[in-house]
Amino acid sequence: MTVEASAQTAPVERTQREKTAALRKHLVLQLLLELVLPLGGYYGLRAAGLNQWLSLVGGALLALPMIGYTLVKQRRVDPLALFTLSLVLLGALTSMVTGDPRLLLVRDSWIFGALGLWVLGSLLTQQPFMRSMARTIVTVKIGAEGHRQWDSRWDTEPAFRRHLRVVTLVWGLGFCLDAVVRVILAYSLPIDSVPLVSTLQWLVVLGGLITFHIRYVTKHGLKV
Repeated sequence: MTVEASAQTAPVERTQREKTAALRKHLVLQLLLELVLPLGGYYGLRAAGLNQWLSLVGGALLALPMIGYTLVKQRRVDPLALFTLSLVLLGALTSMVTGDPRLLLVRDSWIFGALGLWVLGSLLTQQPFMRSMARTIVTVKIGAEGHRQWDSRWDTEPAFRRHLRVVTLVWGLGFCLDAVVRVILAYSLPIDSVPLVSTLQWLVVLGGLITFHIRYVTKHGLKV
């Protein structure tokens, strides 16, 4: 490779590294929001001597500032974040009325079950779940103009539309399956074991969904 070619390649490599770093930062933020704060908060509050109900509520509330920060930083309403926030608050309020910690444990089932139905319902629209969710990742990797070009394939390529709907269908079914498993765990295990076991089973489901997603979008030309 000549010096001139190397000079031309270097900016491209730096740009790719920057895109990868931005995407990694986004995924870490999601992991912190969805896993570390709620789970760590629950066990931390239990270790501090709080009862199960207060620990569950406190673990859920720890995620709210991060959701708000994301909304402010992106300067737009993220439907998924807003949807999750609403269900967290609804679950907490319901448990305040009933005083049943197991009902609060089932809160995540409501979230994932409702999310799964919402995802499946989006298949009937021109904005299936994966088309909407791809905006953030595609924009992070190739910019706003790159996303517009990627998304424009929806209007011209029937196969593109079909593949996005297949991915959306699998994610929707995965969320619904997770919701059912969470209900079973919430009412069959000791209360203090449920948050950890539910998280571990979610990681298994999530790992399967992500593995399928990566392989499918790579195989069918959806990856950027």
